[in-house]
Amino acid sequence: MANPTLSEKTFMKVSQASLGQPAMTVKGAVNKTILMGAIVFGTSVASWQFVAATPALAIPLLIGGAVGGLIIALVLAFKQHLAPTLAPIYAVLQGLFVGTMTLTMEAIYPGIGLSAVLLTFAILAAVIGLYKAGVLRATATFKRVVFSATAGLCLFYLVSFVLRLFGIQMPLIYDNGWFGIGFSLFVVGLAAMNLVMDLDNMEQGANYGAPKYMEWYCAFSMIVTIVWLYIEVLRLLAKLSSRD
Repeated sequence: MANPTLSEKTFMKVSQASLGQPAMTVKGAVNKTILMGAIVFGTSVASWQFVAATPALAIPLLIGGAVGGLIIALVLAFKQHLAPTLAPIYAVLQGLFVGTMTLTMEAIYPGIGLSAVLLTFAILAAVIGLYKAGVLRATATFKRVVFSATAGLCLFYLVSFVLRLFGIQMPLIYDNGWFGIGFSLFVVGLAAMNLVMDLDNMEQGANYGAPKYMEWYCAFSMIVTIVWLYIEVLRLLAKLSSRD
């Protein structure tokens, strides 16, 4: 999910504070994104095997991965210079979460994991292709709309979580009816649009001569969005599978 603290002013500020230091490049950010993606994938496979062998590890790995990742994300939102150290740790934690979540869903809907991975990569490839072709651009209006929709969704999820603690389930949204499926399609689309924001951040950072550590931060931001997209695709496929 694209970080709202990243903006032209942010890149100008960190660039001015790091004059004379090596600057980030788009290639560097892409390479680090691939590296972090490999870490997430490798850790996901490992956590899958651990949980398959010892089911009691499922809940600790799910909670530890989710909470640990959230803490790191909150720290990096305001301390981008720590990204070279914290971003790889975030990738490990998300791998634990993703692998355990996928295995849990796979036990209910066999084959859903591979389908979710393939669909996520198809969406990622499509977004990158359309962005490179100039069809998708992060204009000022685009950024405002995507940011507002994402912030609204985060607020909705927060309210939904609090209500769940009191035993209140949000109607329609989480079931497998057409309204619930439509909601999931909307969220998947919103996650895809956040990828455009991440790609634009990489280009902005390079254009403004942001310091080298911002390569890690932009890679971190991209992985946050890709993991979010994957989880939402997994939820969508689960809803569709449960209708059979």
